[in-house]
Amino acid sequence: MPTVRETTYDLLRSWGLTTVFGNPGSNELPFLNGFPADFRYVLGLHEGAVVAMADGYAQATGRPALVNLHSAAGLGNAMGNLANTRASGTPLVVTAGQQARPMVGLGSVLAEPAMTRVPEPQVKWSFEPARAQDVPRALSEAFHLATLPPAGPVFVSLPLDDWAQPVDDVEVAHLGGRRVRAAGALPADLLDELARRLAGARNPALVVGPEADDERALPLVVALAERLQAAVWTAPTPPRCPFPTRHPLWQGVLPPSIAGVGEHLTGHDLVLVLGAPVFRYHAYRPGPWLPPGTALVAVGSDPGTAARAAFGDAVVADVGTVAGQLLDALGDLPPRPARPAPQRADAAAPQGAPFRADAVFAELARALPEGARLVNESTSNTTQFWQHLDLARPRSLFFPAAGGLGFGLPAAVGVALADPSRPVVAVLGDGAFQYGVQGVWTAVQHRLPVTFVVLRNGTYGALSGFVGQLGVAGVPGLDLPGLDAVAIAEGYGLPARQVASADELADELAGVGKLDGPRLIEVPITAETRPLG
Repeated sequence: MPTVRETTYDLLRSWGLTTVFGNPGSNELPFLNGFPADFRYVLGLHEGAVVAMADGYAQATGRPALVNLHSAAGLGNAMGNLANTRASGTPLVVTAGQQARPMVGLGSVLAEPAMTRVPEPQVKWSFEPARAQDVPRALSEAFHLATLPPAGPVFVSLPLDDWAQPVDDVEVAHLGGRRVRAAGALPADLLDELARRLAGARNPALVVGPEADDERALPLVVALAERLQAAVWTAPTPPRCPFPTRHPLWQGVLPPSIAGVGEHLTGHDLVLVLGAPVFRYHAYRPGPWLPPGTALVAVGSDPGTAARAAFGDAVVADVGTVAGQLLDALGDLPPRPARPAPQRADAAAPQGAPFRADAVFAELARALPEGARLVNESTSNTTQFWQHLDLARPRSLFFPAAGGLGFGLPAAVGVALADPSRPVVAVLGDGAFQYGVQGVWTAVQHRLPVTFVVLRNGTYGALSGFVGQLGVAGVPGLDLPGLDAVAIAEGYGLPARQVASADELADELAGVGKLDGPRLIEVPITAETRPLG
């Protein structure tokens, strides 16, 4: 009979999970024993970085990724980035090695009887097989659950003595060939109702979210917006870029406050939300949910977010499918007058260090080559960042969905691993850089095309923005003196330099995508504080 380990590797091949992101310990060695030559092991130096790398890889490819962590301690180390993964709906199969079954109840080192509780509530499902022979079927269930809407991470605890146990072929014969798919189309009556409401709207608007950011849905959503000549907003606190940022219908990103959203949607009689929660607020600025006379309908794959919303109608369905159905249903819609494009201010050219963040982002937008991907974790200046984006392809931007630092740097490594032909730029705050710095080593080892741009303002700028808004004063721990990203990067073997002049900045950014391997640019910027909502 084949062993559990042999059977598992065969199943992983059938699912395309041949890249394993991990940081191994003794509990995981029996799984990794005789690691197959057709598999790739991506080593991260900290479990938080491991999960973020897998997150970036899965989001960039649109396919699930496999993570192998070490015991309850390693799983605990990964929790911050596991929260980002859950919030972004990234399909991950996360595993951790449990101690040998006879040792678990004895309080042994690296044993955790309540292992399945450790990753909660940041996973869709958490399970430890009752016997060794259940491991393959449990991993099959995990794989399908991770990909079914709403997609997200799942967890399986794997005792180390299970791998060598035999498993009957009859038990696992059909696991590799199974397909579990979701069908999310609108029924005819609901399609007719929604199409009639859109056709009859005087001034419709679309609000788009991360579920629209894939190769199938994005062009359909753009075509629907053009058919309706609707103003298009990106939903608040976006982790992805779900609409071309230079399209004349795109208005920008909605602010993350109740009052701010209402103010921006004033004048629209019908708002159609596609692929976003309604809404992910951050700053507490209360007000009416919607302006008077405005109705809202949300379409998305997550029943939880549909039920949770405090206002508006909701339909649980696939965004791309619904957009295509509406395009067909609105085929006879009379042409509507073109909507005037919003005015976009150009930033002044950089003058020298310390630079304004606005000027750095404008220079970056000018320098980015076609097809480049961006990862952003400079949270104190995301407003300026979005104002200069020029992105039209799907899966081109990634941001920590739950707001937890430590995603950006290692996620950029995972994004580059997904497709090394597309250069990656990671824009990182000097504070955020410290949370995921271990990912630098992996980028160097794989010679990945990543440019890390560290914006040094010497402070936790995003927190400074909350000080006035919350009416607090004298808060400690906001300043970050003495950080040297260049020296840290060089310690990992990463070429790095600090830029001081506008010419140096332009020269360094012009090299994005042209170098063989990763590099780091530290850019001193002014500390700016802007209200969030």
